[in-house]
Amino acid sequence: MPGPASPRRDWRWPAIGIGAMVVLWEVGHLVYGSLVLPSPAETVAALAGLIAAGSLLPAVAATMRDAVSGFTVAALVGLAAGALAGANRPLRHMLKPIATTLLGVPSIAWVVLALLWFGGSGLATVFTVAVTTAPIVYGATVAAVASLDGSLRTMARSFRVPPLILVADLYLPHMLSYVFPALVTTLAMSWKIAVMAELLSGAGGIGDRLASARAVVDTAAAFAWIIVVVALLLVAEAAVLDPLRRFFDAWRRELPGGGR
Repeated sequence: MPGPASPRRDWRWPAIGIGAMVVLWEVGHLVYGSLVLPSPAETVAALAGLIAAGSLLPAVAATMRDAVSGFTVAALVGLAAGALAGANRPLRHMLKPIATTLLGVPSIAWVVLALLWFGGSGLATVFTVAVTTAPIVYGATVAAVASLDGSLRTMARSFRVPPLILVADLYLPHMLSYVFPALVTTLAMSWKIAVMAELLSGAGGIGDRLASARAVVDTAAAFAWIIVVVALLLVAEAAVLDPLRRFFDAWRRELPGGGR
């Protein structure tokens, strides 16, 4: 008997929320003026000016390159170290204080250190993103390996399941179902950290353009760049992250005891 169909997303309430936010934005503009809070119309006009000037796509591409590069390094290091630590208790205890220390250092401190070590280059941004987000992926991976159901592994071995199928149908889905939320979080953080690092380093990208807008007190342009960052995150979440999240959530519910 087929299971219940997944409910369609109701866009009415998000639309109402966005509309309320725009109304409050306009009210704030009327109260404080354009210098402090430009109107939605002024921000859209500034965004159109950025597009017409051809400065939008190069900045987005630079930030995307830095954020994705740092995120990729963090994911690879966090997954590898977390898998080893999850399977080896002494190594797990040895790496725990290191991961805690890395998590405890504020992102802005990593930016300052990266600027001292790498100067105002894109490498400073990539390093800051990687060192800030890798411990999160590491922690999730350790938890995933430690929570792997031993009875499932025993049953698979008793039935002599081929190693490739065992990895593809048991280990990998289980790992991803636990690690994926951490990857989603770190991907969103990567954008924010990349913009912050670019703002301080002047290495190009959206952060550098935000710094330029601040230098000339162009609040509308600053708001336009902020909207670009938020819009890119929303598009990535709706087009890529949400479908993957629903897939892995459904996989976990199908596991024995997963719906409890």
